Amino acid sequence: MTPPVVAVEKGDIPLVISIPHGGEFLPEEFSRLMTPAARTLADTDWHLARLYAFAAQMGASFVRANYSRYVIDVNRPSDGAALYPGQTTTTLCPVATFHGEAVYADAGDQPDDAEVARRVRLYWQPYHDALQAELARVRALHGRVLLWEAHSIASVLPYLFEGRLPDLNIGTFSGAACAPSLREAVIGAAGAGPFSWVVDDRFKGGHITRHYGKPESGVHAIQLEMAQCLYMDESAPFGYREDLAAKVAPTVQAMVTGALDALRQLPA
Repeated sequence: MTPPVVAVEKGDIPLVISIPHGGEFLPEEFSRLMTPAARTLADTDWHLARLYAFAAQMGASFVRANYSRYVIDVNRPSDGAALYPGQTTTTLCPVATFHGEAVYADAGDQPDDAEVARRVRLYWQPYHDALQAELARVRALHGRVLLWEAHSIASVLPYLFEGRLPDLNIGTFSGAACAPSLREAVIGAAGAGPFSWVVDDRFKGGHITRHYGKPESGVHAIQLEMAQCLYMDESAPFGYREDLAAKVAPTVQAMVTGALDALRQLPA
């Protein structure tokens, strides 16, 4: 059964969890052109809906991409502009994995400009239409909204960065995407836990955080890029590790609830 491009679960509190890279569906029209390495979907942000189940219980909204980021990366600008100029990164329609392996078996099958534009129309735009609509709905109910960008990544990827990533990588676009009190609340919750953390370092926030995070308009965006070894196996079949997740989930929950409490305390 072919899933919808985007899944939306509407909540009743001023919190929207966006999961743009959790999609596991790769249509045959794309997969048949791809390498065995790409077809493992190793660069997926696995199991995040499960890890953030606490937010669903709180009444948060969820906006989730169902299609693999190898189709198109909805956390990149639709014009393909670089988020981190000068650094190695993947593109709007990726042609290399996070390990530097080819996505397409034949370089001639890499998407040209017309194909990229088609994917923007069919897959990128629906995600952003859904996210924008849900943010508007929640903001109309509460006056302001916390957009929490949920991400995860393998902890060691020499193609993209040196050494091992910190456990918790907080991104607020150098403070521009949310009010200072929300940023400080998340930092405080991260610092109170047993995990390493950084803020606005290697991951400052992708397109979604930068584009939608406009605190002056009532939308406060924060990205959390987690090292996957905190809650899952980083090698295939990429299983969820309940024993590990049980240790990190309280810190993640404290970060989210801390930011939400700070949001509610902002002056009207």
